[in-house]
Amino acid sequence: MLGVEMHKNNGQNRRHVRRSRQQNPWFGQRHSDERCNAVAQQSPQDRGRVDNDEAPSTSSGTAGSSSVPDLPGYYFDLEKKRYFRLLPGHNNCNPLTKESIRHKEMETKRLQLLEEEDKQKKKIARMGFNASSLLQKSKLGFLNATSYCRLAHELRVSCMQRKKVQIQSSDPSALASDRFNLILADSNSDRLFTVNDVKVGGSKYGIISLRGLKTPSLKVHMHENLYFTNRKVNSVCWASLNHLDSHILLCLMGIAETPGCATLLPASLFVSSHPGDRPGMLCSFRIPGAWSCAWSLNIQANNCFSTGLSRRVLVTNVVTGHRQSFGTNSDVLAQQFALMAPLLFNGCRSGEIFAIDLRCRNQGKGWKTTRLFHDSAVTSVQILQEEQSLMASDMAGKIKLWDLRTTKCVRQYEGHVNEYAYLPLHVHEEEGIVVAVGQDCYTRIWSFHDACLLRTIPSPHPTSKSDIPSVAFSSRLGGSRGAPGLLMAVQQDLYCFSYN
Repeated sequence: MLGVEMHKNNGQNRRHVRRSRQQNPWFGQRHSDERCNAVAQQSPQDRGRVDNDEAPSTSSGTAGSSSVPDLPGYYFDLEKKRYFRLLPGHNNCNPLTKESIRHKEMETKRLQLLEEEDKQKKKIARMGFNASSLLQKSKLGFLNATSYCRLAHELRVSCMQRKKVQIQSSDPSALASDRFNLILADSNSDRLFTVNDVKVGGSKYGIISLRGLKTPSLKVHMHENLYFTNRKVNSVCWASLNHLDSHILLCLMGIAETPGCATLLPASLFVSSHPGDRPGMLCSFRIPGAWSCAWSLNIQANNCFSTGLSRRVLVTNVVTGHRQSFGTNSDVLAQQFALMAPLLFNGCRSGEIFAIDLRCRNQGKGWKTTRLFHDSAVTSVQILQEEQSLMASDMAGKIKLWDLRTTKCVRQYEGHVNEYAYLPLHVHEEEGIVVAVGQDCYTRIWSFHDACLLRTIPSPHPTSKSDIPSVAFSSRLGGSRGAPGLLMAVQQDLYCFSYN
């Protein structure tokens, strides 16, 4: 009897152990791999903290910190509470990789933000930041007129709602297949120049008229042209040759035996926006490997444009064909002409920002002025209205405001994400905001005056390196009578974030 009872107890103990293993993944994980013993020794409080951890921030590009020890070659799943191998060749049909894990976390975070935006009609950028409190402070004399207008504008930015724009075109089938590469608004914000990637390879161009961009029905018309190129578009800017924004300047990379070039396309090839406008001058300049370009509105460099090359800057006069060449020690990735002073500002791959005095001849002494330095490649430079400050962004995700008089950084805008992409920066002093799209496909809006992050807008489409949104912001979308808002182009779609 004693032997039978002991046998029965042993059977119950084995069944109890099996149930424990099935119900407790920590127990099973400890026996599946001895290197995971540290996890089984954690307290229930530690495991509870793991469950409540938020998804890692995409700004760092690495897994978030938690109380679970990091084991080389293993990934800890917070939902299943166990480790999985990251090494390829494991007995999994779809082996885990760090890239797939990161993409899954980013997608989960994006969907959560989109859901929050749909539910929350009004967003608050700062604590106690609403229309009634601003009005009360203004009446009590705590805010002057300038500060009140700026804060009221920031409040509207934080409350912008996303709406899809209906694009009309003579070729609807192309709209469903061609993907937006970039959009660029003209000076009056009534036209968008677009570069679209086509399925067969290469790019085609178009101009979108924004005059029909009015709520509640947001409709625009795309004017396309048969002009097509199979070369990569490195840089684009509007050019004012016959009149304001009469042309588009394109920098194209060379391919095979075809050299790189800078091309001036008349906007009239797409649509005639001026009465009696005749076809403009179409010209091309052979320029090897241009990374960037800029058009001059300075009277001392009239009808001129610049191109940033590898270790060289070229300033070309469109009418006479005369060129000035300035040697540098790095690739020039960003450029902008000053409007009042005869200066051309350049941002380099080395992190250096310098200005060229256009009154100096080629390699004469004293042509390089105002030198600033970033720790990474500079992707965008923006000169502010008074030309006493400059804002620049780089491939380390840094956005800095520089005082050109003291050559010191006076403000830094945190949160931008970039590791290696060529991403533009949009500064709008009139509205008091700074806009940038990160490599994580999030559009961030900061207050220009105090660098406060006002809004983080997720992409309406799944994040991808090839689907980084292109944006344009203006206080008068569609012309002088237009409403303020943000335009976002991603994949085949165009979205408008307008003020309520």
